Amino acid sequence: MAEVRIAEDWKAVLGEEFKKPYFDELVAYVKEEYRSGVVYPAARNIFRAFDLCPFDKLRVVIIGQDPYHGPEQANGLCFSVSEGVAFPPSLQNILKEVSDDVGAPMPRSGELERWAEQGVLLLNAVLTVRAHCAASHAGRGWERFTDAVVRAIAQRKEGIVYMLWGNYAQKKGSIANAERNLILRAVHPSPLSAYRGFFGCKHFSAANDYLRSQGKEPIVW
Repeated sequence: MAEVRIAEDWKAVLGEEFKKPYFDELVAYVKEEYRSGVVYPAARNIFRAFDLCPFDKLRVVIIGQDPYHGPEQANGLCFSVSEGVAFPPSLQNILKEVSDDVGAPMPRSGELERWAEQGVLLLNAVLTVRAHCAASHAGRGWERFTDAVVRAIAQRKEGIVYMLWGNYAQKKGSIANAERNLILRAVHPSPLSAYRGFFGCKHFSAANDYLRSQGKEPIVW
């Protein structure tokens, strides 16, 4: 069984997954990729989305696809970039919608750690990528692992908000029960599609209205 450095509560939830042969193969592949070239995010941040968002505190799930593959961008949280890094276009559009929806000022930083610490799981489907090579670690096992994450949440929790932007996220999140959770769907926030339904989707206020209806604290977006 591969040794995985991940928050203990998530390790308890996902422990069986770490024992499966595909996961050992995935770990071996990823370790070799880090040894032989530049891979993002930094190895210590591969499971950062889980480390910052305890399972018992989880309230919102946002699903991305692949980490950023440019220098200093990927930090282990989908759509997020570290302090001082310019906003990629999709993140810029997300934060614009937040501002328009709930009236929050545009932040100076694209670091979404503040969301994660409030119970927002910022989950990429694939958790690593080779520098300057989009989707280079797709099809190696990460998708199977993150499917298991979504399945574990769906089986063990209800009253969760799922924000599913674009066809890929909607397919991955389709296991969630719409009768026991809030499923919010829109086109992807990419500049190619944001004007076809992401802008004006008001997902952030809808999420908070739902959380309040469940007796939970809203997210400070």
